[in-house]
Amino acid sequence: MSLMKTLMGAAAAMAVTAGSALADPALIFDLGGKFDKSFNEAAFNGAQRWSKETGGTFREIELQSEAQREQALRRFAEAGSNPIVMAGFAFGDALGQVANDYPDTKFVIIDMVVDAPNVRSVVFNEHEGSYLVGMMAAQASKSGTVGFIGGMDIPLIRKFACGYAQGVKAVNADATVISNMTGTTPAAWNDPVKGSELTKAQISQGADVVYAAAGGTGVGILQTAADEGILSIGVDSNQNHLHSGKILTSMMKRVDNAVFSAFEDGVDMQTGFSVMGLANGGVGYSMDEHNASLVSKDMQMSVDAAAAQIATGDITVHDYTSDESCPALSF
Repeated sequence: MSLMKTLMGAAAAMAVTAGSALADPALIFDLGGKFDKSFNEAAFNGAQRWSKETGGTFREIELQSEAQREQALRRFAEAGSNPIVMAGFAFGDALGQVANDYPDTKFVIIDMVVDAPNVRSVVFNEHEGSYLVGMMAAQASKSGTVGFIGGMDIPLIRKFACGYAQGVKAVNADATVISNMTGTTPAAWNDPVKGSELTKAQISQGADVVYAAAGGTGVGILQTAADEGILSIGVDSNQNHLHSGKILTSMMKRVDNAVFSAFEDGVDMQTGFSVMGLANGGVGYSMDEHNASLVSKDMQMSVDAAAAQIATGDITVHDYTSDESCPALSF
């Protein structure tokens, strides 16, 4: 009898272990790779933080082509991963095809809305955080001309540009904001050479601060800005350390928090539409030892005051996506 109980107990333990392994969450990175020092890496950092704090494990994959999106989703779902988190708007179509086929699997998509009962759609108020770094750029600029370089020319990235321009104009109504996009295909996220060329072109037009919202392309933008002796602004992750003393700040888009929360909530997560902005810590700007000498107390106080007013609704930042226009910038 004792032997039977022992065997039954061992079988039960194996079942629980196997079940927990199958329920490991999964993270799918967008093109550009998890070490892009920006958007994908922020997602990876959130997953790693969850793993360190909980002792849990997660599965991951870096895509090599557009064709792998649906394939990766289905493979993780078939393997029992739950939840499955996608870093990037470009997963929208694939998730729309897959979600209904796996009703017991929870999916999380970042930067896109997919209407399905088992999907959490997480979007950010990037325009709010971009407004803050725009204010900082205008205060740091000596020429009165600042730049913005985006990755792929899509409404999401124009949202960054529009918020940035509004923040610049709030400080200096006469300032000039130069805006360029790297391209119109996903390759625009991973073209540091083109990013460098655009940075040099903006410098030739008088820009002395350039904001990069271009994924892996931003590495070239930040490097060239540092080499040419102007300031830059990073994005998504805290990129200040990449060129200490030469990056004014980074617009923090807390993709890491979105991934951490999804993994933490697990299979019991609440699905639906989720917005992360200044009011709930979803966006902001970075301060550390790498940019402390570049940002005065007065600059920081003015930006923090604006952040509080945006969070309470006393300042409204136009988001571009509502009507595809920007009051402070022409595309």
